Amino acid sequence: MNVSEPAWFKSSYSSDSSNPDCVEIAHTPGTTLIRDSKNTTGPHLTVTGTVWAEFVAHAVEG
Repeated sequence: MNVSEPAWFKSSYSSDSSNPDCVEIAHTPGTTLIRDSKNTTGPHLTVTGTVWAEFVAHAVEG
């Protein structure tokens, strides 16, 4: 089985160099991966698509 590196990306809000504290995410089938953008070789958190959608909805609400 050939497992390729997921496509990680940052939020467009993370482009401001005055705030280097951000995370990167990558979507895979059925999950979303979350990691610290300053430690890209470190561990990552894996959540289901449902959990990620609930988090985003909560974040949008404020």
